[in-house]
Amino acid sequence: MYLTQGLHRMQQLQPDALATVFRGRRRTYGELVERVSRLAGALQQLGMRTGDRVGLLGLNSDRFYEYLLATWWGGGVINPVNIRWSVPEIVYSLDDCDTRILLIDDHFLRMAEGIRASARFPPLLIHIGDGPAPEGMLSYERLIEEAEPVEDAFRGGNDLASIMYTGGTTGWPKGVMQSHMNLWSSAVGRMAEHPVPADRVCLHIAPMFHGAAMSAVIAQGLLGQPHVFVPAFDPLDVLQTIQRERVTETLLVPTMLQALIMHPEFASHDLGSLQRLTYGASPISPALLEQALAQLPGVEFVHGYGMTEVAPPISANGPENHGPEGIANGRVRSVGRPALAVTLRIVDENDNDVPRGTVGEIIVRGPNVMQGYWNKPEETAQALRGGWMHTGDGAYMDEDGYLYIVDRIKDMIVTGGENVYSAEVESALARHPAVLSSAVIGIPHDRWGEAVHAVVVLRPGVEASDEQLIEHCRQHIAGYKCPKSIEFRDGMPLSGAGKILKRDLRAPYWKDKARAVN
Repeated sequence: MYLTQGLHRMQQLQPDALATVFRGRRRTYGELVERVSRLAGALQQLGMRTGDRVGLLGLNSDRFYEYLLATWWGGGVINPVNIRWSVPEIVYSLDDCDTRILLIDDHFLRMAEGIRASARFPPLLIHIGDGPAPEGMLSYERLIEEAEPVEDAFRGGNDLASIMYTGGTTGWPKGVMQSHMNLWSSAVGRMAEHPVPADRVCLHIAPMFHGAAMSAVIAQGLLGQPHVFVPAFDPLDVLQTIQRERVTETLLVPTMLQALIMHPEFASHDLGSLQRLTYGASPISPALLEQALAQLPGVEFVHGYGMTEVAPPISANGPENHGPEGIANGRVRSVGRPALAVTLRIVDENDNDVPRGTVGEIIVRGPNVMQGYWNKPEETAQALRGGWMHTGDGAYMDEDGYLYIVDRIKDMIVTGGENVYSAEVESALARHPAVLSSAVIGIPHDRWGEAVHAVVVLRPGVEASDEQLIEHCRQHIAGYKCPKSIEFRDGMPLSGAGKILKRDLRAPYWKDKARAVN
């Protein structure tokens, strides 16, 4: 159970089989093994030791995939950086887990100096673009060319493989520690539940620093099938790539799917090769699903639900509930049944099981559940209390075992497929001298699912506009976390213990909704 297993298998059985496609570059598995073993050697020469963290800040590409495999091959641990973060957030994640080597592509070169200047231990930077390496950076391709290949370290099982940062309930991101077993079992369980055709060609669109995209990449590699990469979501580029490479499967969020089928050139592209489309991060509206089914006849739709802490699948809702019958009986609104190898319960505040049809918190255990949060023993103990991962999602299970999420117990907002913890936004607002107190909530949004909304009380005699506060937040946190709207009040609704009653703040926005998530 090690994540380089697919490379060894394909090197032995089919070294000439197509491994990666990115723009005009096409490489076989034999070529991939050679490049990975050389890059692993280069990383070791640069100081990477067993268990050391190596980061990458970049868009999807074949080189991103090589970085994953080479870090594991050389005995290291990956720290893929959230590409939507601000420099302070990136530096926090690098410093937090002591990442001393950072690969960076052309798209993010503008952030390099800020990272290097503010990091506690300025990372050694490797340029993974096509042109010459900027001054002060090493060339990715030259490192591969000049390094000697090394043998695989064969780390696996419970050895640490990845630290992926997710939002923090205390105002700072948390590093989710995932082992080889966590990631391997997640990918294999997914394939076992939804059998993979031998001719599958997977297109990687969702950012690969995300758990769901990472799981798809790992699964494709273990099977030794072709990976096709696009840097980021662009509807026309995706349409052209599916047609050109005869893509059979991909992963999208509903907003991407909507942009794809609404594109003016959608009908002019041959998408007949597409067999399965997996979506996640937020539910799909019945109207969008009906439109997608009509525009993509014969394509299977699968809804995946999960979280970074479980690498990431918890449940899946298959194609049987994505047709007219599933829409009519409401099962399309479900996040499906628990995934293979995932044991799931719905419990009350004392972790006692609740009856079917009763709302409680989803808790899970299994080989895919994280080892814990890096350097955060108290938050780890709270999340994994009793040996179960507490998701913070409120849901009920029907008599047939289907899950329906209706609320969030954790103070979290899901906007455009990204998790935003209110504490992070409130922490950023608190740094503004005009802000006395704030409460951040999620409100319904037709396109993004939920939007970040802040309720703010200003200090007496001090003024600040919503534009000023939003711009202030952008200096500290990623743009998608910043409030999209701000409401000013003279005071907050408080409980008897003096705690802000966020449910009272949320109520007007959700009063006509059947559930408190969108």
